Formats: sequence, C-alpha cells, structure tokens
Amino acid sequence: MKYPWDSAWGNDMRVHVVQHVAFETPALIADWAGEHGHELTMNLALTEEYPACEDIDFLVVLGGPMDADDEAVNPWLHAEKHFIAKCIATGHGVLGVCLGAQIITEVLGGRVRRNPEREIGWYSVSKTVTGEAEPLFAEWPESLVVGQWHGDTFDLPEGLEPLYSSEACVNQAFVFDRRVVGLQFHMEWSEESLAALVANCGSELNGGAMWVMSASEITDEAPERIAANRSLLTTMLDSMSAAGLM
Repeated sequence: MKYPWDSAWGNDMRVHVVQHVAFETPALIADWAGEHGHELTMNLALTEEYPACEDIDFLVVLGGPMDADDEAVNPWLHAEKHFIAKCIATGHGVLGVCLGAQIITEVLGGRVRRNPEREIGWYSVSKTVTGEAEPLFAEWPESLVVGQWHGDTFDLPEGLEPLYSSEACVNQAFVFDRRVVGLQFHMEWSEESLAALVANCGSELNGGAMWVMSASEITDEAPERIAANRSLLTTMLDSMSAAGLM
C-alpha cells in the first residue's frame, strides 16, 4: 500500500517496507523517506503480496512477535524469504530490523535461535573491532543506547562478524556485501510506535527478568532516546544513499 502523502514526496527513490504486524510501523524510517522525497510502499507479509524487485530500490524488513524460523506456524515466511533473497541477489539495498534482521540472517545461511536472556527496553550496545572498520557506522559512537525487544538471536553465516554487541546479546548488527544491514535493535521507534508496541506486547514486560524494563521505564526514557536515535538512523540511511547502496 502507499501512504496517502506519497505524491508530495516525489519518486527519487522507491522504498518498500515489509510489515509483520500492524502495530510495528516504519515510524522514523518513514519520516526519513518523507523528508528526502522518496516514495514509500508497504505490504503485510502474511498477504504474500510483494512487488516486483525491479519496481523498488530499497527494501526495509520490520520487526514482529513471531519466530523467524517457524514456517510451520507462519507458512507465509517462505514467500517472504524468497522475496528477500531475490532482492539481495539483484543488488538491492536492504535493511532488516529485529525480526527482519533474523529473517535476513536465515536467508544468508545463518541460524536463528533463542537468546539466553530476553532483552526488552533501552540498553547499551558497543562497537566491535569489526564494527570499527565498517564505513556505514563510521559516524556512530563506540557505545549507544538503543531500543531492544527480542527473545531470539541469530548466529551469523560464515564470513560475517557482529559490528555491535551488548552484554545480553552478542550479535546486534551486521553488514553483508556493503548494502545489506541487519540491526537486532530498534532505531526506528517513534514515541507513537513504541506506545503501540507496549500496548500490544506489554505482557512480555514481566518483572524480575535481568534485561527487561517495565513499561513505565521504557516510556519515561523514550523522548531522550528516540531523539538521539533519530539522528543516528538518519546518518546511517544517508550514508547508504550517498554510497549508492539504495
């Protein structure tokens, strides 16, 4: 689907978003696209209704509460993984967030598994030695506080190394072929999209878990964290555009 304000944005770049649930939206990514005059289209993965790869320039795969490796429960994952694989094979820029990063990892030959700890809230991630050398993250700091909402993680395919890690989860970011980016964490949250996530998945915020914040802690920190992450997300997306990766 197209947002109703697409016509005002122009068609400099065609950004397509794969959404897994209605309450997880592109949020700040949509803001970035609008500010740059890019066309933005979306589809829900469960519909299996994807555009032709040649009709888009850049693919964004969002998060969701389902398991990336559970085709038995979510058979539509077959079509989604086929679409992502085709976009990667045809040279598209691709950004995967949380579940999206996990799905991309599987497409590339990695493995999704349960993380030792659930990680939900605002937590610090640190740049690895490999991350220090990655141009797309050159303007990102050594350590930053990001949004987390996941119980799974992934083992990267051979040849890829994590670019950011946290105490709770080793694999937080990766880049493949200089144009495919996976982020286990959330830089795209807006206050509105985070509120929707808390409203729909708040049952996961049970007390006592080491790396799980309460709903009030998450929402109280949101304005400061989102403002900082907006700038960093824009920097990364601008870098991808400038390098001709989208």
